[in-house]
Amino acid sequence: MRIRRRPVERLADDLLLAGLGTGDAELSVAFVRRFQRAVFGVAYSVVGEPKLAEDVAQQAFERAWRHAQVYDARRGTVAAWLTSITHNLAVDAVRARRPTPLDPGDIEDLLVAVSRTPEGDAIAAESSAELHAAIAALPAEQARALVMAAYRGMTAREIAESEGIPLGTAKTRIRAAMLRLNAALEPGRVDHD
Repeated sequence: MRIRRRPVERLADDLLLAGLGTGDAELSVAFVRRFQRAVFGVAYSVVGEPKLAEDVAQQAFERAWRHAQVYDARRGTVAAWLTSITHNLAVDAVRARRPTPLDPGDIEDLLVAVSRTPEGDAIAAESSAELHAAIAALPAEQARALVMAAYRGMTAREIAESEGIPLGTAKTRIRAAMLRLNAALEPGRVDHD
């Protein structure tokens, strides 16, 4: 009796990840091909430079290979896990390069770029329009703080320095923005602080 193998392109994400973790060449190639656009898109949306984004993407796949065995499907999809790894690496890369302060006038352009590109789709999935609208509805100072923290990977201290405000004010703006976004995007949820 002959066993039929499914083409690797049809295998589930978690099976491809397991193959990557074991070093199976065919499954590893299929895994990278399946996720390379999303991983590069997330990296590029954070770092803003193609060469650095390629480096971050490569690091993300290397980390996925090294840590494939710790992936837990109960905590999210393979795509979410991999893009989270990518985002964290990209933020680290940006922080290591000590970016110049973001001009507040560039915030609106960044919001549009993140929500209306394939890179933004990788981050916000099909709800990018809803997310963009929720961010646009925030007070300007909260929107700036949120975008600087979430998309540029800036710390509260870096935001405070860039905006010329006290550290506590920067933290309050970020928290207030996150609470408003949470309320706007999940209206039925009750938050217990």
